[in-house]
Amino acid sequence: MLQLLTFLVEKLSLLSKFKLFESSWSDRGDQDRERHAQRGPQPPVRRGDLLEVPRTLFTHYGIYLGDNKVAHLIPDILPVLTNDKKLISSVITNKRLILGCMYKCATVRVDSLEDFAYGSKILVNHMDKVMKSHALPNEDVAKRAEKLLGGIPYSLLWNNCEHFVTYCRYGSAVSRQTEKFCECLKLIIRDQRSVIATVLLGVISIVCFGMAPSTTLPTILVPFTLWMAG
Repeated sequence: MLQLLTFLVEKLSLLSKFKLFESSWSDRGDQDRERHAQRGPQPPVRRGDLLEVPRTLFTHYGIYLGDNKVAHLIPDILPVLTNDKKLISSVITNKRLILGCMYKCATVRVDSLEDFAYGSKILVNHMDKVMKSHALPNEDVAKRAEKLLGGIPYSLLWNNCEHFVTYCRYGSAVSRQTEKFCECLKLIIRDQRSVIATVLLGVISIVCFGMAPSTTLPTILVPFTLWMAG
């Protein structure tokens, strides 16, 4: 049991090191956002620059369009529920974002630089240092972003804000955050202690809820799959 607890702590610690999510999960009021947005001058940016801002558990990305406007992909449920453009254009709240993730609906929208940053420090073209592909001309980047404005299917791992900006700036949609997450999953699956953990959890579910297909089959199939995958 001590070995199992050690294993779980190790994997939770590993997961906590990665920035996995695309949008902030904490609500902050307009006054709070305005107060934080006043922290120091923003860095000079040009039309077509790739902007990134750190969040608590993720990094959010956008393309600067000039005139204090940023195009970015973000989950949003309101376009599914209403055609009120004024309401949709308001700053996306936590509830709108979460429901958008669940419904797998997002929009490539334009917000002000301040609303995009949400009080965080902006990094400009930082990804140029790690991407193998060279950046396209800035004007081409901005035009690509503008052509994609509107509703778009969303996937936390396969079609997120980082895929959007890398497609616009480098010509291919990739996400280093997704790659980190998949690598983390690979490490967990390859660790044979995962099999022991799933067996114990399965046994506990059988003890608590009784012998039934819904408890017995996962207890057998999940550890077997992990064992073969490892």
